[in-house]
Amino acid sequence: MNPLTELAQQFTRRSLLQGFGHGIGLAAIAQLLGEEAQAGGSREGELRDGSAPLSGLPHHPPKAKRMIVLWQGGGPSHVDLFDHKPGLEAMRLQELPESVRKGTRLSTMTASQGSYKILPPLKPFRQYGDSGRWLSELLPHTGGVADDICLVRSMYTEAVNHAPGVTLFMTGSQIPGRPSLGAWMTYGLGTLTSELPSFVVMTSSDVGKTCGQLFFDYYWGSGFLPSKYQGVRFRSGADPVLYLRDPQGLPRELRRAALDDLAELNRQHLSLSGDPEIDTRISQYEMAFRMQTSVPDLLEVEQEPAHVLELYGPDVKRPGSFARNCLIARRLLERGTRFVQLMHSGWDQHNNLSYQLAEQCRDTDQPAAALVRDLKQRGMLDDTIVLWGTEFGRTVFIQGDINNPRGHGRDHFGKCYSVWLAGGGFRPGHSYGETDDFCYSVAKDPVHVHDLQATILHQLGIDHERLTFRYQGRDFRLTDVHGEVVQGIV
Repeated sequence: MNPLTELAQQFTRRSLLQGFGHGIGLAAIAQLLGEEAQAGGSREGELRDGSAPLSGLPHHPPKAKRMIVLWQGGGPSHVDLFDHKPGLEAMRLQELPESVRKGTRLSTMTASQGSYKILPPLKPFRQYGDSGRWLSELLPHTGGVADDICLVRSMYTEAVNHAPGVTLFMTGSQIPGRPSLGAWMTYGLGTLTSELPSFVVMTSSDVGKTCGQLFFDYYWGSGFLPSKYQGVRFRSGADPVLYLRDPQGLPRELRRAALDDLAELNRQHLSLSGDPEIDTRISQYEMAFRMQTSVPDLLEVEQEPAHVLELYGPDVKRPGSFARNCLIARRLLERGTRFVQLMHSGWDQHNNLSYQLAEQCRDTDQPAAALVRDLKQRGMLDDTIVLWGTEFGRTVFIQGDINNPRGHGRDHFGKCYSVWLAGGGFRPGHSYGETDDFCYSVAKDPVHVHDLQATILHQLGIDHERLTFRYQGRDFRLTDVHGEVVQGIV
């Protein structure tokens, strides 16, 4: 007899009496709660195969079915890149009026500064595209797709520091522990492929690694949802997914037989305990087995035509670069991955703005624009949301010593900042919202983080108020108890 089969039988005999009472209790609870989940929601701890959407989803016809997040970690300066205020040059090194600063929550790094002198944009702005979009000349490639993107210049957040800001944007709360956007999306809408994960994460940094911010796993975690919905991180080394290769000397046929027997053991245990993590274990073992074939082919970007590689720029040949990750992201979307999250660090420019801002733009501008062009050329942009986002912007006033070119920059700033979106039914060539003359406060059409989350879900066919999960006696959702769909950008 196969040893694993014998072990499975022993396991069942040992567990029969122990699990009998437990099984009756589960059956009684199931009868009381009913067999069907509420449309657009879920019972606490409910088990569901991730291959199909939740009952009742989508809530309305979707504009998009997949999404990619181009996360710019650290807070790119909206003052220098997106928010054109030509009047700032005339106020160079003048004190920012107290009437403008009054009541603003600043980080501890600048809250007690004795002076708040205005620093205009480092480089001139230019108009791009038929839309005449004003962007910094540091972003010529983004300017080349200006007519394809929707620029939101009136974002705001309560977060002052990095980790809370990223966590709020990704999970709807500044406190870690809730499901991320990608987890909610794959939980609600199901999967599009059985060969690759539905939610993939890749990280990158500027070559000099000047930004000390870390990317925490809970930025792509599943929180209290079953862990099968968390993001799978692809690394840049020889093993992009750890432990994916067969152990040395183990024939593939034996590996397959062992997984089959292990799955049967897990299914028997699942029927007794109802633990959703056992269901996750079964599905992830199977996914890992299939990924042994699908992942190596996916990562061979050199097989792309020369003109595609040129589109993404020379950095595409460097493993782990933002450019290469952008191209892999497009290949993932083509193969059925529903949500891709690229996280790039290097924008936290407190004292190196004068030279590092240009470096970051060179690293990210061409690949981000290339991804939009590539998706559009392949007919994929219409049903794919591309989000270029960050946790907050930077101050219009100087942090540090302006006379030291390597000792000044801008502090964190969440009272107003900019992001852009493309595809997925977002209005192309459109700018939404305005700030005041100092790039310091939202003057028109404010968009809170929860509002943008609600709008993204809306474009995916999801009513953000109806996609909920009961945990510890409360129905949770991505937007908490906030959020309004921003009709002006869709």
